[in-house]
Amino acid sequence: MEQPAAKPWTGIALAILACAALAIMDEKPWFALAILLIWIGSLWLKFDEPPSMETASGEAGLTRDTMAELIEHSGTPLLLTRRDRVTIANRAARDVLGPHILGQDVRIALRHPEAIALAEHDEPASATVYNLARRRDVWLVSRKPFNGDYAVIDLTDQSAGANVGRAHTDFVANASHELRTPLASIIGYVESLIDEPGDESLRARFHQTILREAKRLQQLVDDLLSLSRVEAGEHDLPSEHIDLAPLVLLAARDAAGPARADRIDFALEDTTIQGDVPQLEQAVRNVVDNALKYGADDGRVRISLTSEGEAAELTVADQGDGIAPDHLPHLTRRFYRVDPGRSRASGGTGLGLALVKHIVERHRGRLDIASEHGAGTTVTIRLPIARGDNSASHDTVTQL
Repeated sequence: MEQPAAKPWTGIALAILACAALAIMDEKPWFALAILLIWIGSLWLKFDEPPSMETASGEAGLTRDTMAELIEHSGTPLLLTRRDRVTIANRAARDVLGPHILGQDVRIALRHPEAIALAEHDEPASATVYNLARRRDVWLVSRKPFNGDYAVIDLTDQSAGANVGRAHTDFVANASHELRTPLASIIGYVESLIDEPGDESLRARFHQTILREAKRLQQLVDDLLSLSRVEAGEHDLPSEHIDLAPLVLLAARDAAGPARADRIDFALEDTTIQGDVPQLEQAVRNVVDNALKYGADDGRVRISLTSEGEAAELTVADQGDGIAPDHLPHLTRRFYRVDPGRSRASGGTGLGLALVKHIVERHRGRLDIASEHGAGTTVTIRLPIARGDNSASHDTVTQL
């Protein structure tokens, strides 16, 4: 405890003597008294001890329970270990590793060689761990020891970044393959024409094949560019108000062409949405073209547009063979084909439904595909109905 500061009694005594002498010599007692008061006051202020800082008494220390409460709602999985045994695990950690990890040896809780190896380090260390909680997940596991027996382990989920990188790699590989196929065909037929230029019927057949493959290549590039543009603006909700029924009618007839137009039955109700006209036309063309190509050769395609609550529902149903259930979850993946040979023969690029999905998502809608083997396929697009005037903003459309 600090000793209180000594009072300046010696200085005060000297001040009294000096001022008394001054009063005697000057014969002005009041002046000497004033100097004495000022002198003593300054000495008192100089040596007076400062106000003490009161320390808080009875304040609770940081206990195991308070630490657990402190990190419980953190979004990052956190573990506190003592002598390599889990003493605290927040909710995020229990969700990832299971509620049973409390009280367990950390090596049993993590169950992964690279994560277990971190317990052998006396210094902070980290490791990238794959398949820690589920297949194909990626975690950065960091361990920070402190105070001898204790350590904090945090887990950072890096699965999203890894999935993006994997998707990019797969896309480049698939796109390269799809582009290489028509190019190889074009190059092969051109080389054949150079080697054997004399047969006119053969040349005509080769020219037709080259033209078909070139158009297929052009369609593939166009679809890739369209997909890129839609993805770039996917977070921007279109603000233009559109009468959907005339758009569906025009786009469906355009997709069918003169040769297939008589196979379509329409049942369209008037409804208004906020949308991007070229993108919606492209989505309708892709869905209708698929129904006409992969439905029964002479089967009907029914296109209906209805309004239910706050949504406009566009349905395109064919009378084809249908799609097996195991294919349905993958239909909107890029370059995915149920029947690759038939798709390529009909000029498909494998990007049509992927493009439709992104267009629908940009319009805050929902895409559903239902199919029954032998009974055809039904594609349903639900889009929010526009409310308010043409100056509507993002708030005028409810996301479905």
